[in-house]
Amino acid sequence: MSGFTSVGGLATGSFSLNSAINPFQGTELQEVRDLDMQYSQMRAPGVYGGVAFSLVVGVITLFFLIGGAKPLYRIPIKLLVFEFFFDVLGCMGYIVAVGLYLHFVIQVNATDVCKKRERLYSRQGYTWMNCYVQGSDAAVALFGIITAILYFVGSILCALTVRLAKAIQRDMYLEQNQPEPEGRSHNRKQSDHIHCCDIDPNLPVSTLV
Repeated sequence: MSGFTSVGGLATGSFSLNSAINPFQGTELQEVRDLDMQYSQMRAPGVYGGVAFSLVVGVITLFFLIGGAKPLYRIPIKLLVFEFFFDVLGCMGYIVAVGLYLHFVIQVNATDVCKKRERLYSRQGYTWMNCYVQGSDAAVALFGIITAILYFVGSILCALTVRLAKAIQRDMYLEQNQPEPEGRSHNRKQSDHIHCCDIDPNLPVSTLV
């Protein structure tokens, strides 16, 4: 959609500015080139803004993935709670971002620049270069919706993980601080001494259970 004569180099058409089969000549060529450049510049904030938003959210997501790559009983509850709220905000953020992106695209397509550009291309038979929402824009919206669904599912799983982590850590705390009868104290110490070398303290709780 950046146009065959776009200076940005994003076009992948069958001809370019210096091509011998370029259908635009003279003043029409200059007009198309100017309109392509203006249209690309008008679309740039939405494109680069969307890329920046996705990169920031992706980096934060990787931070939570790396932070959670350890046994469940060793993950701080606060980290899981922060991840839950981040997943909720990520879901809502992508939904809002998709709405803003489509609104921005429709506004740009409603300008005189886009309409003049559409008429010039249609004269040469390129009717697909129009001012409607294109397949690429629909693909961006679909990507955003799928990502929002994934963050929604992630928030549910994270909430369940928080409950499980709290239960595991609470049980471990009670087990470590549970008082024992005096008669069993000596036997328990001997048992602990016998088995202390058989258990790796870094193993996940599920393995110990």
